[in-house]
Amino acid sequence: MADAFEGRAVVVTGAGSGIGRAAALAFAAEGARVLVADLNAQGAAAAVEEIEKAGGTAVAVTGDLGEQPVVDEVTRTAVERFGGVDVLVNNAGIMDAMTAAADVTDAEWDRVLRVNLTAPFLLTRAVLPHMLAAGRGVIVNTASEAGLRGSAAGAAYTASKHGVVGLTRNLAVMYRGRGIRANAIAPGGTATGIGVAADPAGHGPAALGPHFVNMGRLARPEEQAAAILFLASDAASGINGVVLPVDDGWAAV
Repeated sequence: MADAFEGRAVVVTGAGSGIGRAAALAFAAEGARVLVADLNAQGAAAAVEEIEKAGGTAVAVTGDLGEQPVVDEVTRTAVERFGGVDVLVNNAGIMDAMTAAADVTDAEWDRVLRVNLTAPFLLTRAVLPHMLAAGRGVIVNTASEAGLRGSAAGAAYTASKHGVVGLTRNLAVMYRGRGIRANAIAPGGTATGIGVAADPAGHGPAALGPHFVNMGRLARPEEQAAAILFLASDAASGINGVVLPVDDGWAAV
């Protein structure tokens, strides 16, 4: 896949760390111009600096992607700096506290759904007119093993990632005749900086505990990034509406 994305404009959210950072670096290494979007300004700046030191092209936009002005800034910057958006990677996300439905607060529910589902929708809606005008585009969403089953997280996170799966499939159907593909990866456990502040005495963590026995090994962020790049590449031109587990076989258990 050497230079597979030469000259293409790629937006990666949550690109200041973890899977998003690994994806941003990998796209840049393949010739893409990358917009690094992240809430953490320091992480975003560090990713851009690493890309530029390697001879690549990148720009950072920081802010909460659950807010429309930030989404507008990301889209406007990509169009002004790169001429459009060829690939959108909706990767930014947060975990819940493995909380069972009866114990979920309004604040936890609203925050997890806003970051994990509303933000990808808002950014997708913003870039679609530019993709449609170009007659091409690829969207890759980061779902989760929790988007495929009910035993991998709490109520809020599980609902949000099932929503990402549904959004991905709907996009694939709605726009397959307009040159746009939408797919998702479903990571299992991955060595990122996302923490889980779960109460081990709570009903949610206690009920979920046995289900993690067969989850397999922790993946490296670069392994998830490789799957993202494949789905975004021309090599996957016939793949649309797929949710690809990258989970060491956890989904097969």
